[in-house]
Amino acid sequence: MIADAPVIWFEDIDSTSEEAKRRARNGDTNPVWIAARQQTAGRGRLGRDWVSPVGNLYTTVLFPEAGGLAIAARVPFAAALAVRDTSAKIVPGLEPALKWPNDVRVDGAKLSGMLTETGETSGVTWIALGMGVNVRFAPNVGVQASTCLHNHGAAPALEPDHVFDVLRLELARRLDQARSDFDSLLEDWLKHADGLGAPVEAGPVDARVRGIFDGLAPDGGLILRLPDGTRRTIRAGDVELVRQVK
Repeated sequence: MIADAPVIWFEDIDSTSEEAKRRARNGDTNPVWIAARQQTAGRGRLGRDWVSPVGNLYTTVLFPEAGGLAIAARVPFAAALAVRDTSAKIVPGLEPALKWPNDVRVDGAKLSGMLTETGETSGVTWIALGMGVNVRFAPNVGVQASTCLHNHGAAPALEPDHVFDVLRLELARRLDQARSDFDSLLEDWLKHADGLGAPVEAGPVDARVRGIFDGLAPDGGLILRLPDGTRRTIRAGDVELVRQVK
């Protein structure tokens, strides 16, 4: 469905996700890709700014979801795997890691982030999945280091358009898997999990819990093994390796 959806390119826009949501709230929930050369008000998770220089990929795919919010919760895992698959195809030998819940990193530096938003218009549940991929530039995003495909051996002529073409196909494949066999999707995700088996701090910023990253729950929640041996499932917030926490 989404692999063949129409594509609308903007030279610049406030945010591809905002444009997708405007369309959906105005009643047009048909599948569509919104892509931009530059964003003036890009956003990441938890209200964070997403720096958006020309040369990187900024795109949001809007689509109706018959499976409702249950499927929407699976989308970040499909998206992260799709970006990882895309990056590995474009740069052979590259092995990005997946940071729960939905970042893609190389050697601890952020290559890509996603933002999944949902809504309902006239009884139709829709999903707006925003993805940013650093192709040519690695913007300074604050406390977390960033990187780009060109830093890891991408062809000098690589443009965001080519990354986008590969990503469309990879995301369609991973979304099909998320709908039909989420268990196998989570297994694939864990093969590339950043910090699996290591000490981490996870959860909302003001309520972080420390433990060992021990896997994923059936719904994608992060399982922590606490110092007393008990387990806790984290379903909101972020995760960081303990050695990275200041």
